[in-house]
Amino acid sequence: MPSHADTIRVLMTQLVPEKAVVRLEEAVRGEGVLDINPEQDRIWTKAELIDKLKAGDYNVLYCMLTNPIDAEVMDAAPDLKIIANVAVGYNNVDVAEATRRGIAVTNTPGVLTDTTADFAFALLMAVARRIVEADRFLRAGKFHGWGPMMMMGQDVHGKTLGIIGFGRIGRAVARRASGFDMPVLYYDRAPADPDTEKALNARSVPMEELLEWSDYVTIHTDYNPETHHLIGKPELERMKPTAYLVNTSRGACVDEAALVNALKNNIIAGAALDVFEREPQINPGLLELDNVVIVPHIASASLETRTEMALMAANNIIVAMRGERPPNIVNPEVYGQQQQTDNR
Repeated sequence: MPSHADTIRVLMTQLVPEKAVVRLEEAVRGEGVLDINPEQDRIWTKAELIDKLKAGDYNVLYCMLTNPIDAEVMDAAPDLKIIANVAVGYNNVDVAEATRRGIAVTNTPGVLTDTTADFAFALLMAVARRIVEADRFLRAGKFHGWGPMMMMGQDVHGKTLGIIGFGRIGRAVARRASGFDMPVLYYDRAPADPDTEKALNARSVPMEELLEWSDYVTIHTDYNPETHHLIGKPELERMKPTAYLVNTSRGACVDEAALVNALKNNIIAGAALDVFEREPQINPGLLELDNVVIVPHIASASLETRTEMALMAANNIIVAMRGERPPNIVNPEVYGQQQQTDNR
């Protein structure tokens, strides 16, 4: 467990907004160390990260969801006290192994809820109204005047929205749907209370019913072995041929090969994806299709939200290194406590 006697020696795997860097610089001023990957847009390989950790005698790892942190990585930093992950999800970190070693693991929940919900709805609108496709059409010089059959998409208002995962982000999406008069069906292992359902015009249903009745299906569950390929060939075939799938959670919640097949064969009308099964690799089939909107994992990428995420991670570090329990701990067992965390 972190001790107040520890000097803070931080390795940051990618540059984050300036306010968080300044916060950490102030924390390490004097005897401490803050080393940052100088190549802002390049992700260190696992081998490079191990080499950096071995060379620096770091006790703090400030990392991103693109950094796999397993036992081998932890071995490279025997003095490691905290792994501060700049993300809501933390499936990139072997939390059980960190807990066994007494290393605190933290995340950045809550702050990106509304920004991610905004973006999920933006993707929904973009794919339904063919906005990206129409932009390419116009730039290619194909627009020769208005036509009654040109670029027809589908309405959003009044349609049924199916939400898989009704945590913070799922409920924020439901609030936005109310502005479009959309009834909401949702699937979650822990249904909301009746007052919440009434306020959000939402009804809990089995997954099969959600898929069969929804015009738009949006995924907001966390990623774990149970949600791996949560949407695959059988689920896609249950959806309406006029339905759309939106994913801003984790790429591996969707079987991409099955999705490509469904999009090619008009099993569903379209999809909009912010996340991918094998990031940064993209299934080549997705790149060939016009009925899918694909963007590079940017749902939380507003200046305000990314700054708050980075500051939250920095604050987790500073609190932990004072010997106190950080506010966003995901393995409170290292402090002799138990806690349930909603990370959706």
